[in-house]
Amino acid sequence: MTAAVLRRIDLVAEFADQEEPATHAHGLAIAIRNLGKSFDGNQVLREINLHVPAGQFIAIVGRSGCGKSTLLRLLLGLTEPSHGTFVFGDRAERVSDPRVARVMFQEPRLLPWATVLANVEVGLGAERNTPGARERALATLRAVDLGDKRDQWPAVLSGGQKQRVALARALVSRPRILAFDEPLGALDALTRISMQRLLERVWREQRFTAIMVTHDVAEAVTLADRVLMIEDGQIALDMRVDLPRPRQRGSAEVAALEGEILEKLLREAPADD
Repeated sequence: MTAAVLRRIDLVAEFADQEEPATHAHGLAIAIRNLGKSFDGNQVLREINLHVPAGQFIAIVGRSGCGKSTLLRLLLGLTEPSHGTFVFGDRAERVSDPRVARVMFQEPRLLPWATVLANVEVGLGAERNTPGARERALATLRAVDLGDKRDQWPAVLSGGQKQRVALARALVSRPRILAFDEPLGALDALTRISMQRLLERVWREQRFTAIMVTHDVAEAVTLADRVLMIEDGQIALDMRVDLPRPRQRGSAEVAALEGEILEKLLREAPADD
């Protein structure tokens, strides 16, 4: 592994030195400083330091219980840190405005009594009844290739279609940060690959800052600009994925990086009793 592809980053020292992407990102930069989280005396995360430039796509991997979902919940303000800070852009505070940060979960969590279009409109929050809101929701549905399903009920949709509705609901407020918590984990293999392509397409079009938690290392390498691995509550690996897009899952380049991450995961795994 060359230093250009894989390197451990002294994140605190680099906060001031990292450059924003050359593209005109809609996303918001994130800095995490000395972050820690404990539950009932058990330290789940400790001294997390990280800088995410605006518009970057980050994937977080690690074994179950390593703290990756906890980090996502802290980022979204769904739980309080034990210590440390988040800085979003130039503001030293967490953001709760849905126009700034939204999340997409593994389950689509659609309202069964509402049409597809109405479920997307939920993502507009207080803007739902403003002029042009319905047209905006419909345009977002078309962006995920579901414009023709606007009047259908969630019960008649496939699993992949339900997740696309959930994605549209998250996108409709045009958030600057979009977090994904295993959003494709329940899908079959072919639908998952299709959704990966859709996620990449909408991210490239909108350039929000994307933070994805996933157990699928190939998915992480296929989608992300950087792959982070959390182990023992700390960032054990920070890998730059310097491969041209769109990436082909199963290609030699993707497989090589996937293999290196898996080797690190297995090396860090505790031995069986």
